[in-house]
Amino acid sequence: MTTRSLLEENRQLQRALALIGMGARLQMLQTETGLPYERLLKLYKEVAGRSPSKGQLPFSTDWFLGWQPNIHASLFFNIYDYLQKASDLEQIDAIMKAYELYTAEVSANAVEPLLSITRAWRLVKFCDSGMLWLTQCTRCGGRFVNHAYELTDGYVCGLCQPPARAGKGRREGLIH
Repeated sequence: MTTRSLLEENRQLQRALALIGMGARLQMLQTETGLPYERLLKLYKEVAGRSPSKGQLPFSTDWFLGWQPNIHASLFFNIYDYLQKASDLEQIDAIMKAYELYTAEVSANAVEPLLSITRAWRLVKFCDSGMLWLTQCTRCGGRFVNHAYELTDGYVCGLCQPPARAGKGRREGLIH
């Protein structure tokens, strides 16, 4: 029988509370906190006032490469990457802080965040596994999420060269 440190358990509970507040899925909580499923389920219901969403976590790298999702994913990942290099935060704490900064930035520009905390977490996992990485735009110099083995000579981002129908949503030019 292993004894858990009360301080470590408290730290994991605080992390779980913060992640639930951000809308994290139960599978993410289990992976990142190491707390028992039953305890997380009870905590989730108590904090969120409802049962957690069911179903599998998103697993397609393609979602991150669509025009608008790519801009949001790239913004988040650049913030995360900076935090990883400039601080000694644990990976999940860097993800949480980067997500807070990402949502603050897009909200300040009156844009609805497209990235959920769970998708942001998956993005980091995809990049860690080498499935995705950042590619530099040849026009603006920004770094954007791209497939790891995509040809990148002459890469132009979606901001410098938006698709023809960009911004032509249901509501006259509003980004959704």
